[in-house]
Amino acid sequence: MPHPTDGICIPEDLARVVWPAGTESALCTGDAMVLTAAGDFADADAEHVRRQLPARHVTHDGDVITIWPRPRLHR
Repeated sequence: MPHPTDGICIPEDLARVVWPAGTESALCTGDAMVLTAAGDFADADAEHVRRQLPARHVTHDGDVITIWPRPRLHR
Protein backbone atom coordinates (compact mmCIF):
# COMPACT_ATOMS: atom_id res chain seq x y z
CA MET A 1 0.00 0.00 0.00
CA PRO A 2 1.48 3.38 -0.95
CA HIS A 3 2.26 5.94 1.75
CA PRO A 4 0.03 9.05 1.52
CA THR A 5 3.00 11.26 0.62
CA ASP A 6 4.40 9.00 -2.12
CA GLY A 7 3.07 11.31 -4.87
CA ILE A 8 4.47 14.53 -3.39
CA CYS A 9 7.20 16.19 -5.46
CA ILE A 10 9.80 17.52 -3.01
CA PRO A 11 12.65 19.84 -4.06
CA GLU A 12 16.02 18.11 -3.86
CA ASP A 13 17.26 20.13 -0.88
CA LEU A 14 14.28 18.90 1.18
CA ALA A 15 14.49 15.25 0.18
CA ARG A 16 15.60 14.20 3.69
CA VAL A 17 12.93 16.15 5.59
CA VAL A 18 10.42 13.94 7.38
CA TRP A 19 6.99 15.52 6.89
CA PRO A 20 4.36 15.26 9.62
CA ALA A 21 2.11 12.19 9.59
CA GLY A 22 -1.06 12.99 7.72
CA THR A 23 0.58 15.22 5.11
CA GLU A 24 -1.42 14.67 1.93
CA SER A 25 0.09 17.22 -0.42
CA ALA A 26 2.95 19.65 -0.81
CA LEU A 27 2.59 22.48 -3.29
CA CYS A 28 5.20 25.04 -4.25
CA THR A 29 3.43 28.33 -4.89
CA GLY A 30 5.15 31.68 -5.21
CA ASP A 31 7.87 31.80 -2.55
CA ALA A 32 6.24 29.22 -0.29
CA MET A 33 5.81 25.50 0.07
CA VAL A 34 2.35 24.61 1.40
CA LEU A 35 1.69 21.30 3.14
CA THR A 36 -1.92 20.21 3.53
CA ALA A 37 -3.64 17.44 5.46
CA ALA A 38 -7.16 15.97 5.46
CA GLY A 39 -7.54 16.97 9.13
CA ASP A 40 -5.83 19.63 11.19
CA PHE A 41 -2.11 19.53 11.83
CA ALA A 42 -1.22 19.69 15.53
CA ASP A 43 1.02 22.45 16.89
CA ALA A 44 3.62 19.71 17.42
CA ASP A 45 3.58 19.03 13.64
CA ALA A 46 4.52 22.64 12.90
CA GLU A 47 7.26 22.50 15.55
CA HIS A 48 8.54 19.29 13.95
CA VAL A 49 8.90 21.12 10.61
CA ARG A 50 10.52 24.16 12.32
CA ARG A 51 13.16 21.96 13.99
CA GLN A 52 14.09 20.41 10.65
CA LEU A 53 14.13 23.74 8.78
CA PRO A 54 15.48 26.31 11.26
CA ALA A 55 16.49 28.78 8.51
CA ARG A 56 12.92 29.02 7.20
CA HIS A 57 9.79 30.66 8.60
CA VAL A 58 7.05 28.09 9.24
CA THR A 59 3.41 29.04 9.85
CA HIS A 60 0.52 26.79 10.85
CA ASP A 61 -3.20 27.29 10.37
CA GLY A 62 -5.38 24.23 10.88
CA ASP A 63 -4.88 21.84 7.98
CA VAL A 64 -2.10 23.93 6.37
CA ILE A 65 1.59 24.36 7.20
CA THR A 66 3.39 26.97 5.10
CA ILE A 67 7.17 27.08 4.73
CA TRP A 68 8.72 30.43 3.73
CA PRO A 69 10.70 31.02 1.56
CA ARG A 70 10.09 28.23 -0.89
CA PRO A 71 13.23 26.13 -1.38
CA ARG A 72 15.00 26.92 -4.66
CA LEU A 73 15.42 24.07 -7.16
CA HIS A 74 18.97 23.52 -8.35
CA ARG A 75 19.40 23.57 -12.12
